Amino acid sequence: MRPRIKRGSAGKSKGTAENENRRFEGDNGNFNRHSKDASFRPRRSFRGSAEGNDRPRRSFGDKKPFEGKGRGRRVNPDEGYAIAPKVRKPKGFRPAAKQPSDPDAIRLNKFIANSGVCSRREADEYITAGVVTINGEVITELGVKVHRDDDVRFNGERLKGEKKVYIIMNKPKDFVTTTSDPHAEKNVMDLISKELCPERVFPVGRLDKSTTGVLLFTNDGALTETLTHPSYERKKIYQVVLDKNLKKSDFEKILSGIELEDGFIAADALSYLEEKEDHLGIEIHSGRNRIVRRIFESFGYSVKRLDRVYFAGLTKKDLRRGQWRFLTEREIGILKMGSYE
Repeated sequence: MRPRIKRGSAGKSKGTAENENRRFEGDNGNFNRHSKDASFRPRRSFRGSAEGNDRPRRSFGDKKPFEGKGRGRRVNPDEGYAIAPKVRKPKGFRPAAKQPSDPDAIRLNKFIANSGVCSRREADEYITAGVVTINGEVITELGVKVHRDDDVRFNGERLKGEKKVYIIMNKPKDFVTTTSDPHAEKNVMDLISKELCPERVFPVGRLDKSTTGVLLFTNDGALTETLTHPSYERKKIYQVVLDKNLKKSDFEKILSGIELEDGFIAADALSYLEEKEDHLGIEIHSGRNRIVRRIFESFGYSVKRLDRVYFAGLTKKDLRRGQWRFLTEREIGILKMGSYE
């Protein structure tokens, strides 16, 4: 362990003491540190100084300092440390104009990702692997751009390249749920702004013209199949207003199940709302056409108002009649994973 040395006059080393004396004595023995006429001035050294010059000079090792005039010139450029002089552009020089990019063209990896096959990073790996073709030609180079009308195939299957869109709407009354009906005065498709949603979306399932409530739109065909196929039996909750009170006997029969022309059906849950026997909440999983209305009509009741308040984990919260919004990433994830009741 290195011993500590006290900094006193008695503890100073010989060299240190000599330096202190030189600082105040100088060559003639009467140096005043504040005098301008002193013959000796202490200096800082960087490995010596030039001859005849007491000013400190910085050392650059084996390399020589800058010499000559002009920017970027150094002595002995053959030693590898010279900087080439700045190249002057000719008079009247103009840089080449940038070519305008095609607004309709998108990168190939984004096109594949929009098709729902994989992420962009994974798409790059598939491209370099040679499993992607454009108009019959195998593409292995990254950064290629395509148009939406190009024939892009992944493992032989053609991709559409559309961005997946998911929309929820609080359907108003007197609007038909269809993509094209020349005889319909009001269509739910007319409520979706083309500026905010340029992609072509489709309603998932149908609601009657007089039925209101939760309605989902998307261009994701795989998800639509999952949500509408009868074998999946997605949960739906409706609020029903009847033309008269529902009898207790009919209440129990709806829960136990009844036989309709297209088969047996039973409600999963049924309850009175607002302590009114003509206001009910019904939960079913069947996706058959007009199933709720037909259940009550089989007992001689007429449905005055029918509102779907829940579908596949989605509600119409904070949405007025006729309003719509895009689903959040969390809602989309829940829909795709099916992690809802």
